[in-house]
Parts: sequence; C-alpha cells; structure tokens
Amino acid sequence: LILNLCVNGMVPTRGMTPHVPITPAEIADDVLRCAEIGVTTVHMHARDPDGRPTHRKEVYAEIIGRIREHRPDLVLGVSCSGRERPDFEPRSEVLDLEDDLKPDMASLTTASLNFARQASVNAPDVVRRLAERMTDRGILPELEIFDLGMANYAGYLLDRGILRRPLYANLF
Repeated sequence: LILNLCVNGMVPTRGMTPHVPITPAEIADDVLRCAEIGVTTVHMHARDPDGRPTHRKEVYAEIIGRIREHRPDLVLGVSCSGRERPDFEPRSEVLDLEDDLKPDMASLTTASLNFARQASVNAPDVVRRLAERMTDRGILPELEIFDLGMANYAGYLLDRGILRRPLYANLF
C-alpha cells in the first residue's frame, strides 16, 4: 500500500492555521509522526524562514537529512513546482542533491494550469528538461496530472524516451 502524504503544500500559511509546518525541523517532525501511522511516501514543499515556498536545495537537504536519520525506509519526494517560479534553474536545484540527501522522487507537472489566484506555469521545454534531469539523476518523476492534456503530454514524453517506466502519477 502506498500512502502518500503532502505534509504542507505551497499555499497554507501560519495565518491560515497554526499547524502548518514551516521550518525543516517542523516538516521533518510531522513526516516522522505520520510515518508512525503508516505513511510510506512523502511529497514535500520547502519553506524559507518567512514561510514562503522555496526551491533552495540547502533547505531540502536539511529536511531530507532529518527524516532519513530516523526513517531511511520512507520514499521522499520534493516539489519542483512552477507555481512560484516558472524557470528551470531554481526548480531543478533540489535534483542536484547527492547521496542520502538525494530525493527518491520529484514532482513533474506536465503542463500549465490556473489556480484561483495564480497560474502554475510549466512550459514544454522546462517540463522536458526537468524530466531529463530527474531521469539522469535516478529520481522518479512524481507526475502531477490535473487534466487529460497533462496525461497526453506524459505519454508524449514516454513515447520519446524522456520518461521511462515505471511511471508514478497522482491524479487530481
């Protein structure tokens, strides 16, 4: 059984709820508590000290290190979201972590989409480059499929060898 937890997402803030984990220690502690009740896979969003989403690999390294110290068996996934930054470089930074700090999975939203107040921009060339970097680094893309067009583009990338089986997808 795969029980995938998104521990904090990109949207929740402390103003919305005092329970959203922000710091690396808070995120890791929440993950470890959830693992005690059966979570096997984690999708994480790192935050800067002000609570805003960040792609900085140093923040992810601290979160991953804290979790792996206690639960090396968990499958750890990181966000490469285009919601805050549409460009490749900051989104791919976390994919360069090494050894025990390297994530097992990373999110790959295969097309752009609109949320109520903001777009998540995922240009085809950025999606392709992220998929290639994940494949080259041995990180399984966590496909985020919000509509049939995204499933179609995932098939396009698979047909061209950019994505490889086995595939893992979250259907929203």
